[in-house]
Amino acid sequence: MNRIITDYGLQESAKGTNALVLVHADDWAAWCEATEPFAKNWIKAHAFSGKAGTALIIPTDDGGINAAIGVIGKHDIWDGACLAKALPPGGWHIDPTQGTKLDTVAYEMLALGWALSEYSFDTYKNGESSTDKSNHLMTHLAIPGGVSADRLLGLVEGVWFCRDLINTPANHMTPQGLEDSATDLAKTFGAAITIVSGNDLQKSFPAINIVGRAAEIAPRLIDFSWGDTGPKITLVGKGITFDSGGLDLKPSKAMEMMKKDMGGSAIVLGLAMAIMAAKLPVRLRVLVAAAENAVSDRSMRPLDVIDTRAGIKVEVGNTDAEGRLVLADALTLAREDDPDFVIDFATLTGAARVALGTELPALFCNRDDTATQILAASDEVGDPLWRLPLFDDYDRHLENGHVTLSSTGSTGFGGAITAALFLRRFAGNDSNWAHIDVMAWNLSGRPGRPRGGEAMGLRAIFRYIEQLAANKQS
Repeated sequence: MNRIITDYGLQESAKGTNALVLVHADDWAAWCEATEPFAKNWIKAHAFSGKAGTALIIPTDDGGINAAIGVIGKHDIWDGACLAKALPPGGWHIDPTQGTKLDTVAYEMLALGWALSEYSFDTYKNGESSTDKSNHLMTHLAIPGGVSADRLLGLVEGVWFCRDLINTPANHMTPQGLEDSATDLAKTFGAAITIVSGNDLQKSFPAINIVGRAAEIAPRLIDFSWGDTGPKITLVGKGITFDSGGLDLKPSKAMEMMKKDMGGSAIVLGLAMAIMAAKLPVRLRVLVAAAENAVSDRSMRPLDVIDTRAGIKVEVGNTDAEGRLVLADALTLAREDDPDFVIDFATLTGAARVALGTELPALFCNRDDTATQILAASDEVGDPLWRLPLFDDYDRHLENGHVTLSSTGSTGFGGAITAALFLRRFAGNDSNWAHIDVMAWNLSGRPGRPRGGEAMGLRAIFRYIEQLAANKQS
């Protein structure tokens, strides 16, 4: 392996590591009753209750570590994250001969959570990369037997990469910075990449150009592709590297976290990394509409009528609803390639956060069977999504302006739905298209989920695409 996997709190070999015995919380009482007297007395003396996500060291006679007991519950991934923090630094391996027997999926989830707990973003604290852990004491878990290292590490690296992109400040993660990150990713995996900017962007992607033309760093469309067999999968990301709101200026408090407004593009780039690292048999295309929504004499105005790649003229309802405009052009391009599945990720509306809170992304789908499969994948990997409807009756609200289509429509109600319906005009009513309206940010920290940028929905869609590819081969 060419990765330094210990940077992620993982290692290939169990040699020299301590044993970790996993016991499910439901089995705790019976396991305690059956265990040998020394361990039973030690557990009782420490009043260890066996709560999921907690661990207890069982010592040797001379005070060393004999083994550790780790308790798990129904959330394998986050229990793994908690155990990484509960155990002392050093190497650990899961002992499959003792405790509760788990399947390979559960072992992978535990190892993934363990690795995600080791993430931190400290680039601007000490000048080192956030993946440089050489000066930190870490817990390391030997990758459990039967778990695919490529698949596991692809997911870990994809999530870490996504988080790094979102956490990077907007004066560094400009449209050019996003292009540089995507270019490095493409080169790493031998993907073909094209950047459309300047006059070509103005001509072919007018909405992206209009949204970003007021900024110091020019807008661009990032387009890369990888793979030559399997279903055609297109990932589309909203890459607004900072959102001032434009002339409809945001209040200062609402503007504070707007470096995260490129969270959709970060998620699709992290997802692409995971797909390529795991070598999924797909024909992958990634489209990122990269722009900054700034204020200058070149800013678009409310009620401006702008062109789009689809040839649909759009009346700008509010300059702070810019994400749907750049996605319109990118989705039009995606549709031209006739993919088997296209999905966009975007930090699109506050309305989705009002409806579902900050930790539960909203899923919209053209097809019920696709939605059912995505939600099943979401449940399987513990990456929550909730479906909201593409309610056709609300489509009329987008037709209240002086042209065929208003970007925001006539009502402030159901804003996440009307935004999704606007995107559907460009993705197509009959396409296998999904849209995820995502926060892409943890407001507070928990083990495995630190405060800051977050890859919400990445693992669920990875699993869905993995199943799509497998079904295509069978």
